[in-house]
Amino acid sequence: QVQLVESGGGSVQAGGSLKLSCKVFGNTGWNYCMSWIRQPPGKGREGVAKIESDGSTAYADSVKGRFTISKDNAEITLNLQMNSLKPEDTGIYYCALDWGRCPGDWPRAAGFDYWGQGTQVTVSS
Repeated sequence: QVQLVESGGGSVQAGGSLKLSCKVFGNTGWNYCMSWIRQPPGKGREGVAKIESDGSTAYADSVKGRFTISKDNAEITLNLQMNSLKPEDTGIYYCALDWGRCPGDWPRAAGFDYWGQGTQVTVSS
């Protein structure tokens, strides 16, 4: 069984920065992908960044150049550095894990095997 625990959310003014972390508990092996997925108020979930087991990354167009996803393989921790935050970045941020490669229809959020509980990010103008 795998558990994901996020931390690092909070409130920040537009232009500010936050770093989210997701600690992975359990036996994951090496062949898995992870993603940060957010849910804006009143909207559905959408992927913002993902990292495959080979280290390759991808970002939603809305966050390219501002967000950076990384993974500490020794600690099995997923991070998301968020810079130049905008009010439209507000939402609940989840980390998610899927065995093998990420679902082919990413950034759609469906298909991940494990999810964290989510952490709130609020960006004020």
